[in-house]
Amino acid sequence: MIRFGPAGIPLSCKGRTLQNGIEDVHNLSLSAMEIQMVRSSAYARPPDDEEIGLTLKEIEEGFVLEIVRDGELIVDPDEPIEVDDDLIYMPSGVSDTYGDLFWTNEMAKRLDVNLSIHTPFYMDLGSNNDLTENCMDSIRHAALILNALGGDVVVTSLGVYDGKTDREEIDENILNNVADIMDWWQGNGLTPRLGVEVTGQEDVFGSLDQILDLCDQIPGVIPVLNFSHLHSRTNGSLLDVDDFLNVLEQVDSYSDGRIHTAFAGVEYSDGNEKRLTPIKKGDLRFEPLAEALIEMKPNATVISTSPLLEHDAMYMKIILERVLAKKVAKDMKERKKAEMAAASE
Repeated sequence: MIRFGPAGIPLSCKGRTLQNGIEDVHNLSLSAMEIQMVRSSAYARPPDDEEIGLTLKEIEEGFVLEIVRDGELIVDPDEPIEVDDDLIYMPSGVSDTYGDLFWTNEMAKRLDVNLSIHTPFYMDLGSNNDLTENCMDSIRHAALILNALGGDVVVTSLGVYDGKTDREEIDENILNNVADIMDWWQGNGLTPRLGVEVTGQEDVFGSLDQILDLCDQIPGVIPVLNFSHLHSRTNGSLLDVDDFLNVLEQVDSYSDGRIHTAFAGVEYSDGNEKRLTPIKKGDLRFEPLAEALIEMKPNATVISTSPLLEHDAMYMKIILERVLAKKVAKDMKERKKAEMAAASE
């Protein structure tokens, strides 16, 4: 199955909550949505008197998603809060409360909307400074949010090359920090996958080769094919069906049978993305990708990161259906021709 959906709440959605967005995606006959984790700051506070004895799922005010007890983090949503605990909360959560996510999970399943989440766009797991700690927390919190939602992939980039620190040192720091995240992830039994996205700038970690190498070294990490970024980074290499088949086949064996991708039009120069555009603009065309997907028949999600969001998600869905209809008609015509030839012998 090929799923399409927007990166964020649809532009046309009258409400602006996560739940409104899921319902709107379903009403548009789309089947995926990527939550945008724009603000990820988290703070600690002591529990209010009325919160003692409650679980994280039961707190009715504020987005509280972790407990700190005796210096240890507790992420079990059913763990009762104790008087000496500290609570980790996000002032700008993706919903009013953490508990809301669990019934939103059921809503998304009922409407057949597959959820993913994108961490903040500037991530730095290569410098090993205070920002790195914050970025690692952002990935962990995204994982907890998506786990509660029953979603599939936490999408993230990993780091930049600052021109001062040796690239090999940054790469090594990224490798070690991602390994630490995956140890925590698997130790807490989280079900979403960690997806590292191909990036669109040469001074950012995230070429396809780098990501596949990371996946080889850290079990559980998957590649996320952002075609706009890859097209920019490779100076416009994605032109025909074989180009798309080549990269899809490279990531398929790492993706547990579910390939996660993003698509938009793009302007680029000298191996660097300048800006995303509507799909109809630029030289990155969706039709060859549609043909490649139909030929390969993977389970895949295509997120529209175009400025037109859901409108281009629907456009891609229509293009895929047209390409499939043409292929079916062609196959039927060739089959009929072969049957007629066999009958005349």
